[in-house]
Amino acid sequence: MNATNPKTIGIISDTHGLLRPEVEKALAGCDHILHAGDVGDNRVLERLARIAPVTAVRGNMDYGSWSNALPVTEMVEIDTVFFYILHDLNRLDLDPVAAGIHVVVSGHTHQPELTRQEGVFYLNPGSAGQRRYDYPISVARVPIENGQPIPRIVEIAL
Repeated sequence: MNATNPKTIGIISDTHGLLRPEVEKALAGCDHILHAGDVGDNRVLERLARIAPVTAVRGNMDYGSWSNALPVTEMVEIDTVFFYILHDLNRLDLDPVAAGIHVVVSGHTHQPELTRQEGVFYLNPGSAGQRRYDYPISVARVPIENGQPIPRIVEIAL
């Protein structure tokens, strides 16, 4: 834990090749960015990497040689907080409590959602790409304070 220099993690999903300037602004100042799949184009990851280091997983709409390097799931530890990233929460194949995971990050539905069960946050930042239905364009920010993640969803005003 690093109490003197707390970290903020940016969470994004379902860009589908579109990274809006408003989204980049919403993620500015993050220390690490997690992308929960359906990236759509490697240039999205390159642009995000100008903001902070990026960890990304492959979504069901990620095709082509660029996406072959992306894992389907990933575990990341940042300041003693464990994040488990996958695209579709319905494909969760482990017990987050038993695995010591603090935040399960997913995407796929394009709907932002934040719940907590048995001490584990389940965070879907929603879609940061093209608008679908009447769902908001959104991302999430997760400050880590005193070793605890404090997730919040950020709607993007266009």
